[in-house]
Amino acid sequence: MSDAASMEASLIAAADADIRLPLFERFFAAFPERRASFISIDAASRRMTDETLEMMLGLAKGEGWVWPLVAELVFTHRSYGALPIAEYDAFIDMTVDELGKAAGADWTAEAASAWQRHADALKAMIRKARAEWKSAMPAGAPQLAE
Repeated sequence: MSDAASMEASLIAAADADIRLPLFERFFAAFPERRASFISIDAASRRMTDETLEMMLGLAKGEGWVWPLVAELVFTHRSYGALPIAEYDAFIDMTVDELGKAAGADWTAEAASAWQRHADALKAMIRKARAEWKSAMPAGAPQLAE
């Protein structure tokens, strides 16, 4: 089975679960200071969870829209301050972990490996976007945290 097919199967297995609630509880437990960055946690949690899953699945499918979306999100996230790369990494890893919990017995080793491969690819893409934006910004512009 391809990565994309395995990932889609795990999404179907978890379809009745709302992973964003436990995901955001975990994220705020790890980064409590970030809670104040959210005007509407309900709205942001829906969008962030969906976008993170969609980007990983898009990478598995070889979709060309993933890179421009990642680059745009990294740039727009600057308005929330200097977000450490560790927060991006943790959120992505927590998303995969919560999806696995929601899929339960249908979470296979194949699905876990596929999600982790594309989670790692997404993290690398975020680092690339940050480096490109950093080099493109004029001197004195707000910088991104490492």
